[in-house]
Amino acid sequence: MALRASLRSFSTARQSLRIGLIPADGIGREVIPAAKRALEALGSDIPRLEFHELLAGFELFTRTGTALPDETVQILKTGCDAALFGAVSSPSRKVAGYSSPIVALRKELDLYANIRPVVSVGRNVGGKPVDLVVVRENTECLYVKQETIVRTESGREARATRLITERASRRIGKMAFDIALGRPRKQVTIIHKSNVLSITDGLFRETIRAVPDLPEVAGRYAGVALAEQIVDSAVYRLFREPEIYDVMVAPNLYGDILSDAAAALVGSLGLVPSINAGDEFVMGEPVHGSAPDIEGKGIANPLASMRSAALMLRHLGYENGASRIDKAVNEVIEEGSVLTPDLGGRSSTSEVVDAVLRRI
Repeated sequence: MALRASLRSFSTARQSLRIGLIPADGIGREVIPAAKRALEALGSDIPRLEFHELLAGFELFTRTGTALPDETVQILKTGCDAALFGAVSSPSRKVAGYSSPIVALRKELDLYANIRPVVSVGRNVGGKPVDLVVVRENTECLYVKQETIVRTESGREARATRLITERASRRIGKMAFDIALGRPRKQVTIIHKSNVLSITDGLFRETIRAVPDLPEVAGRYAGVALAEQIVDSAVYRLFREPEIYDVMVAPNLYGDILSDAAAALVGSLGLVPSINAGDEFVMGEPVHGSAPDIEGKGIANPLASMRSAALMLRHLGYENGASRIDKAVNEVIEEGSVLTPDLGGRSSTSEVVDAVLRRI
């Protein structure tokens, strides 16, 4: 998947590649080491690697009262070129003092785009090929986490602020168009609900529709087709006609839901990678969660984390290394004899990792 040319310039004349590793919670501690081994297997296709093991997560919060230490943020900002994040356990109940470290990291590092390619390789649940990218705005929407409880005569009311800005919508729109330029179909679909949320989603929709006409892009997106879809209809059509989508650009909440739904079409969340990208930093992150039900059993699927490492490399400009990881992962999936239980196999995490490394 081609990404913005301006970000590829990160790789020029670099002698070493400094990667922060943040396993965080649950199976993150099992799959991030797999991604590290895939990177180490690439040899001279990438610069010399330096890894920094960093702390974050809900489990850290339960021990120390801090989910994201200042030291982790500072090392990422001053001592790393990129990072890999594992998974975070987010309790469904309110926990006083706790806030998700991955949401905080996206804000601290201005990682405004969550880019989630979903591609079927050797398997697709609905019988139709899937090859799309969800480009999710990463810093706004309801994820600003401005929630309050108000007591009224009829009981408690929970209220949340939803933030959509022209600035954030414009830059996520540019990211989506840039990604579409590097893909064969060159199509962007705006996902929104402006028929109901005419002000917030209306601003998102209108701002992205205006991106091709911005003076600074000077006709660069003339070859990109633009479509739009109401979000509930988009979910329906995603399952019925996944082949109609190429690049889907969405506000934070919709993008989160759509990419997880799309993962069902290719067999497992354990296959879907992502990167959190800004203009100066990139952090790979498998789409799956911390999976406490399988933690410690040695059966977590490492392929999404390895693909996330490949996405990270590609975003930094190391196409050869990224392609070697992707090719090895795809061969393991297509061959089908070494797969974790989520894909119908009986292999362990380590067996799948070894199978990929042999092919790299």
